[in-house]
Amino acid sequence: MARKKRSALRSWLPNQHGAWAMLAVPFAVGVFLGDGTGGGPRWAHLPLFVAWLAGYVTAFHAQQWLRLRRLSRNPRAPRRHVRPALVSAAVCAAFGVPLLFPYPWLLLVAACAAPFVAVNTWYAWRNKERALLNGLAAVVPACGMLLVTLRMGGGELSEGWRPALACLLFFAGTVPYVKTMIRERDSRAYYRASVTYHALAVPAAYAISPWLAVLFAAYLVRAVALPGKGLKVPVVGAVEVVGAVLLLAALLLLF
Repeated sequence: MARKKRSALRSWLPNQHGAWAMLAVPFAVGVFLGDGTGGGPRWAHLPLFVAWLAGYVTAFHAQQWLRLRRLSRNPRAPRRHVRPALVSAAVCAAFGVPLLFPYPWLLLVAACAAPFVAVNTWYAWRNKERALLNGLAAVVPACGMLLVTLRMGGGELSEGWRPALACLLFFAGTVPYVKTMIRERDSRAYYRASVTYHALAVPAAYAISPWLAVLFAAYLVRAVALPGKGLKVPVVGAVEVVGAVLLLAALLLLF
């Protein structure tokens, strides 16, 4: 029975494991960034976080339903995504809609995120979810949540643009880097692109904060040294989680 429950839970949770750090880290930075300077954690952040994660799960299952409805000859394949999509959409609405009354500007946030969700949906429909541009499109709204949670906590948006750019630099870099470790591990073109990106990210990080350049230099080292080492997928994921946690700690210390 316990095994069946775990299997059912896995079928409901998106299998894009690297997305969870991308969803959580910018959100958390924005929550705690203004702490002590007029901003900081608010109770409203809790329902927003639930709505944020539920919205991601909703989008994932809706996109899988759309993809499989177009491609699969098995009518049961798209159907298994219907219930998770509906339940997670209901959870998203239950926790998100009440926030619109004290924070009506969240509607503008949703409108800004919609084009990026549309891009992801188009790639899913085309069965090209692993495309580089699709991954980059997902990064932008996730990093933008830093500004949302900062504003909800009473912080000034002027405090958030540099940390948000740092998040964007890191998570955008994970897209080509992870490809060099898994799906494109034999591609020299992807490897060169990943290394070039991370090399350019170091001076960009320095412009945001000189101390950040040290951390991004470490990201460059891992982009240069780890591809081709035959690391297993869980190890690749663990390295990225450590990198995301280090970014979280650095941004909270520096800003």
